[in-house]
Amino acid sequence: MSGRGIYVETTICADVDAVWRATQDPRAHVRWDVRFTRIMPVDKTQDGATRFTYERRVPGHVVRGTGVSIGEHDRPDGTRTSALRFHTRDRMSPIRSGRGYWRYVPVESGTRFITGYDYDAGWGMLDVVVRPLLGWATAWSFDRLRLWIESDDPPERWPLWSVAWWWRPDRPRATRCRRRPAYGKRTELVRSAPATLAALPDPASPS
Repeated sequence: MSGRGIYVETTICADVDAVWRATQDPRAHVRWDVRFTRIMPVDKTQDGATRFTYERRVPGHVVRGTGVSIGEHDRPDGTRTSALRFHTRDRMSPIRSGRGYWRYVPVESGTRFITGYDYDAGWGMLDVVVRPLLGWATAWSFDRLRLWIESDDPPERWPLWSVAWWWRPDRPRATRCRRRPAYGKRTELVRSAPATLAALPDPASPS
C-alpha cells in the first residue's frame, strides 16, 4: 500500500439505519457510488464475511474484480463499521488490490459517514493523477448518497456528467465533504480501521 490513504467524511441528516440500508445493499450501493457498476455477492466465509465480485464499466471495457467484506451492526458505542478487501488482475484497472472501511457514527444532526482506504497502484507513476481523482469520485458519490437519503432524490437524476451543470446548485458536489480527518493523518487511516479489517482473508487467494 502507498500509505497515502483516501479519506472522505460527510454528515447525513438521517439515522444510522437509513444510511446502513443504502450502503450495505449491493443493489442500492451501485446506484450512488460512481466507482462501481455492479456488485454481486457470492458466498459467506466461516466468519460471516461476504465474498463478492464487482464490475466497473468504462468505454470499451469492463473491469472485474473480487472482494470480501464484513459488517459490525451492534457495537457497544452505537457506531457501526464495514471492512473491505478487494483485488483485480485486470491491467486496465488503476487499482490492483486494496483495503478500507466505512464507519457510521450517530451524531446529533444524523449520521457521520466516513471512509478510509488505500490500495496498490496499477498504473505506476500515473497514480499521482489517479489517486486525487479517486478521492474526488468518492467524495462526489458520498454527496450523491446524502442527497438521496435526505431528500429522496434518486441518484440516477445526477449522472457523472452533472458535475458540469453549474446552473444547478443542488447537484452533488465533492467539496461538501471533508477530505482530511479532523485528527491524525491520512497515512494512519488503515491503522485506525476496525479490527475486523485485519481478520479478512485475502480475496486474491483461493477460497
